[in-house]
Formats: sequence, C-alpha cells, structure tokens
Amino acid sequence: MKSAKSELSSGSLELGAGKVCFLTLGCKVNQAESEALAQLFREANYEVVSASEDADVVVVNTCTVTNTGGSKSRQAIRRMIKAHPESIVAVTGCYAQTAPGEVLGIEGVDLVLGTQDRNKILEWIERVKRERRPQNAVRGLEEAGEFEELPQLAEENRTRAFLKIQEGCNQFCTYCIIPYARGPLRSRQPEKALAEARRLVAEGYPEIVLTGIHTGFYGQDLNAEWNLARLVQELIKIAGLRRLRLSSIEPMEYSPELIDCLASSDIVCPHVHMPLQSGSDEILSRMHRPYSLQDYRELLVRLRQRIPDLAVTTDIIVGFPGETEADHASTLEFVRECGFAGVHVFPYSKRQGTPAADYPDQVPKKLKDQRVKELMTVAHASQRAYIHSFIGKTVEVLIEKVDTAGKAVGHTSHYIEVHLPGQQGKVWTSRQFVQVVLQEDYIKE
Repeated sequence: MKSAKSELSSGSLELGAGKVCFLTLGCKVNQAESEALAQLFREANYEVVSASEDADVVVVNTCTVTNTGGSKSRQAIRRMIKAHPESIVAVTGCYAQTAPGEVLGIEGVDLVLGTQDRNKILEWIERVKRERRPQNAVRGLEEAGEFEELPQLAEENRTRAFLKIQEGCNQFCTYCIIPYARGPLRSRQPEKALAEARRLVAEGYPEIVLTGIHTGFYGQDLNAEWNLARLVQELIKIAGLRRLRLSSIEPMEYSPELIDCLASSDIVCPHVHMPLQSGSDEILSRMHRPYSLQDYRELLVRLRQRIPDLAVTTDIIVGFPGETEADHASTLEFVRECGFAGVHVFPYSKRQGTPAADYPDQVPKKLKDQRVKELMTVAHASQRAYIHSFIGKTVEVLIEKVDTAGKAVGHTSHYIEVHLPGQQGKVWTSRQFVQVVLQEDYIKE
C-alpha cells in the first residue's frame, strides 16, 4: 500500500481512506481534545490506531506550559516523524499556537494547527495534499470569540470520560504562557455540555471529569444564570452517573454554592485540585496570584469543615524569580501545614513573552533543583500520611484496568490508586465498583 507521503505528492489519497494515530502531551484538556479529534477522524471513516502502528496521518497534540514542555513537544514531533516518515504529520495544541514558525521549521511537519479551528483539521489535511506543501493554519487568539465545539466522544474504552466545559484564561499570572496559547475565557453552552454528559453516561461511563483551562470561571461569559455550581447541580441529576470529578479550580473560585455541591452530593468526588504555586505571600504577589496564604488557609478550613476527609492536591512552582531561602522555607512549612493528598512540583521555567521572564533576579538552576528535591521530600510525606489515613477503612474502588494475571488497578473517589491482587473465585472487570478494606499492600508509593 502506498504511504501517505507518497500519496501526498501525487494527490491521490482520498478523505477517510486510511489510518490516523495520536500522540498527546500535557494536561487533561489536551487529552480530551485529542479524543474529540479522534472521533472527528472516525466520522470521516478513518481507523484510529496506536502511535506505534503504521498510519497515514499522525497528529501530535503539544504542550508549552514550561520550557520543558516545549522541548518535549519538539522531541515528540521529531520522534513521530522518524517513526512515520511517509505519513502526513499534523501538529496542534499550545506549542503549535505560540510557536507555529518553529513547528513548521521542523522538517517533516505538514500542518500546524493551534488551539482554534481544530474542527477543520480534515479540510486542512486535504489542502496539504491538494497544494502539496506544508500549511500554517494558526490564527491569532484575538479572533477567538466562542467555545470551540468538537465532536462528542465515541468508542472510547477508558473508565472515566473527560468533559471539556471551558476554554481560555483571563488571569495573566506573570509566569504563565497559557493565556497566550489558549486565548480569552470562553464557556461551553450548558445545554451542549449536559447533552454530552447524558450521552457519555448512556454509553456506560461511570465517571466524568470536568475539564477546562480555567474551569472555576465557567459561565462568566454567559448570562448570569449559569456558573460552575449551577452546571454541577444539573450534572448530578443525570440518572446513572456514579462519579463527577472536578479538575483544577483556583482558590478564589470556590463560591459558597460550589462548596455546597461538593459537600452535599455523594456523586461529586471528595477530591479537589487547588493550585497554590507558592507558600510565600511575597512570591504570590510577584506571580500576580489574587489570594494570600491566609486566604488559602481559611478556604481549606471551610472545605474540611464540610468534607472532613477531602483530598486536596495542588501545584507549586519552585525557584520563581526573587525566591529567597526564607520564601522557600515558608513554602516547605506551609505544605507541611496543609496536609495535601498530592503535590505537583515544578521548577520555574522562563517563558518568553511573560513578565517574569524579564525579572532580573532569576534563581540559578542548581539551586532550583535542590529546592525541588527538598519540597518533593515534604510533599511525599504529606501524600503518604493522607493515603495511610484510609488504611483499614472500607473504600469503593472503580476498577480501570485488569491484567492477564487477574490483577486490577483503580481509584477511590478520593483518587487514591488501589492495586488489587487476583483472587481465586473473583474476576475483576473494568468499570466495576468494588468495596474493599484498604490494605497497605494495595498501595504503590
């Protein structure tokens, strides 16, 4: 069979006459968008295959939240081009949006499509074939006015489904490239989000994860009747939905109504991801974060008063410009105080185009690396203490994978990963809910 590159030069490949594979980097939003794009290809009669298989079209969905993200995206693009030398290679996502010239300069890239117009990817692929040259389809985000609707997912075999409800960010933290990669805030129309959720439940998904770039600001660009709490209230009414999990929500976005939803529903998972970014008020101010440590502390108290065993995970940036030893020590102490169920630790990464990139007091890499290690030690101890507080208690596990030996892996509603051994007379199945008494050997740390 002729390769995609060969057919590209001859213009003979018909729409939908081949296979497509995806490689996705970065966040849950990227994962949700890749799944939606896969469905778009399925509807055009493409077969979606794994990244290790031969494919006529390769789609690389990139990340650029850090310099490392951009570097990993470039490496991934080159790796896929090498693995699929005769395929049409399309690059999308945040790195493609912010650096389309760099991406198009990589030999073997045929199409660059940013974080808009992805529902036109098949049209652009046809244009590549017709004009027999690479195409730059990236538009400026100042033109982004509405939430981009992508196809509803189908034929997915995972346990949880991602439901994207929001795009863009208006916060402009001094370190963050995302507003430049994703554009302004745009919310999905509630009736469309609810309709997709109902279909996902009807297809057998027991858990839905709400995703977005700035999820907690859902509805701010809609009429006054809609916000995240209202959407959650409507979602938990869907018959058959067993779990609704919220992705990252900023501290200032926890309204009393949203806290009520978390506390009063058995469907909403008792697990929130609440970015902290620093345990120093001085650094938070330099980051343009709109809260203080006391604000964060008081919110944790309010949440845990309503939900005593709540799992709180967070993000922290280490080595932000101007971070002193005192700032770092304050972060370590604050993490110990908060009792996080998990901490994602990132060394500060300079992103050109953001204010912090031009700050004069950059922290040396060696010092950042040392501080990352110190914070990781504290973070691991915090996570271990939280998980071990459930040992001996009965927990409900949603099974996600079962291997050939009969061993199963799943998560509790608090997002504790549980490994269940194969047992004679018991057959675990994916999407099954099981009640187990949590034992230490069920946990992998």
